Amino acid sequence: MGGARLTGEVRVTGAKNSVLKLMAASLLAEGTTVLHEVPDILDVEYMSELLRRLGCEVVRDGATRSVAIAVPEVPSHKADYDLVRKLRASINVLGPLLARCGQADVALPGGDNIGSRGLDMHVAGLERLGATVRSEHGFLIATRDDRLHGATVWLDFPSVGATENLLMAGVLAKGTTVIDNAAREPEIVDICSMLIAMGAQIDGVGTSTLEIEGVESLSPAEHTTVPDRLVAGTWAVAATMTRGDLTVRNARPDHLEIALDKLVSAGALVDELDDGFRVRCHDRPRAVDVVTLPYPGFPTDLQPQFIALNSIARGAAMVTENLFEARFRFVNEMVRLGADVRTDGHHAMVRGKESLSGAPVEAADIRAGAGLVLAGLVAEGVTTVYEPHHVDRGYEGFIDDLVRLGADVSRISVNQLS
Repeated sequence: MGGARLTGEVRVTGAKNSVLKLMAASLLAEGTTVLHEVPDILDVEYMSELLRRLGCEVVRDGATRSVAIAVPEVPSHKADYDLVRKLRASINVLGPLLARCGQADVALPGGDNIGSRGLDMHVAGLERLGATVRSEHGFLIATRDDRLHGATVWLDFPSVGATENLLMAGVLAKGTTVIDNAAREPEIVDICSMLIAMGAQIDGVGTSTLEIEGVESLSPAEHTTVPDRLVAGTWAVAATMTRGDLTVRNARPDHLEIALDKLVSAGALVDELDDGFRVRCHDRPRAVDVVTLPYPGFPTDLQPQFIALNSIARGAAMVTENLFEARFRFVNEMVRLGADVRTDGHHAMVRGKESLSGAPVEAADIRAGAGLVLAGLVAEGVTTVYEPHHVDRGYEGFIDDLVRLGADVSRISVNQLS
């Protein structure tokens, strides 16, 4: 039910886009790796089940937000389709399994419907390290005859997934591996930090060139996941859209510099705190232009939320999506709510309106679902968001937090709607 003003405090957990890869990285060392600040989301459960099928014992402690992963001496090397289709991050077991076991059979992944995200760079990079990779019966099968060997790999695009897979394969390769044009996201830095704690030798962390000196073996480690900048950014947009006042704890404002600066341009007041930030907005926001780019540019995973903000802002703004061509599928659902959004290729022109009107809409991916919920908070009447499991994949306790902050939101079954 629209019309609420969000006020209060909310705490962000560890980053989904990091913890899933950290869980995959645990496969690189026999023994028990412990991760802290693990969010209670569906994707973590999917990855936990995938690791169990690979022979690991996975124990989650909800009270302490920790996960202990006991990895056997020789993990299984096959990741089946029924789990992989739900979780694109499952492709990140490819590098560790190849490095540890000499073979990895990973079903071609699913996940969000936001456009083509080919695996060509993963495959080409692993082949440079000495792997043989083929596609067969819906599986990507990677093998090596001997230990992987170091090589220089140039990525055509700073792909996060390819950087992660090559990084995790390279730490156990013989010699020096150089990844040029590597992704620089905070989640990449987080994975490097854990790998270094496990005994890896990595230089250039946080830059576009990673140099990895391979080691014979790694040891399990204990690691605290970096805070989720995308969840924190979603709350910042929510505060601005609802003209609210939110303090976001356990957040890193330095990981959201461009997004928070855009909110200041929109009329919000942003104060950095020792453990997060505070966002206040007293008037209708102003429309702001957005251009998505690889980190440290504006994150594509906050683009739907900013389209929602611009849809009720003063003025008009252009949103340019440079990473995933299908992100604008979300626009069709915003139009159902009365938004004035026109798309042309990878551009969307958004003309702000005084108000939106509640309607039934459907979430196609995690961030689209979040964007639709934010739009519903400011729409007149009732907005019903179908397929909320997408939101559950990336946001822990989203509904409970919204209610606690003053929103009128509830989860109902489809049967209750009929």
